[in-house]
Amino acid sequence: QVQLVESGGGLVQPGGSLRLSCAASGFAFDRNAVSWYRQAPGKERELVAIISRFTNNTDYADSVKGRFIISRDNAKNTAYLQMNSLKPEDTAVYYCRLGLNSWGQGTQVTVSS
Repeated sequence: QVQLVESGGGLVQPGGSLRLSCAASGFAFDRNAVSWYRQAPGKERELVAIISRFTNNTDYADSVKGRFIISRDNAKNTAYLQMNSLKPEDTAVYYCRLGLNSWGQGTQVTVSS
């Protein structure tokens, strides 16, 4: 049984930064790609960033390119999403996903002055 726990969300002013963490247990973390999604009120869940399982190749949604950085530490079974230059439109619940079937519970990010 895979368990994913996100942390690091909160309230931040526009232009600020946050780092989200996704801690995994109960599964071969290093054998799976990790992705971050977000869902804003009234909108569909969207892919924000993904990091591959072996080569650590990354890809990002156009809306966050140049501002967000996804990374992983396989020794700690943890993935990260560094979010810089945050904008009000980044406000959403952020979820991590391990492989295809495992999701965390989400962490709220609110960007507001």
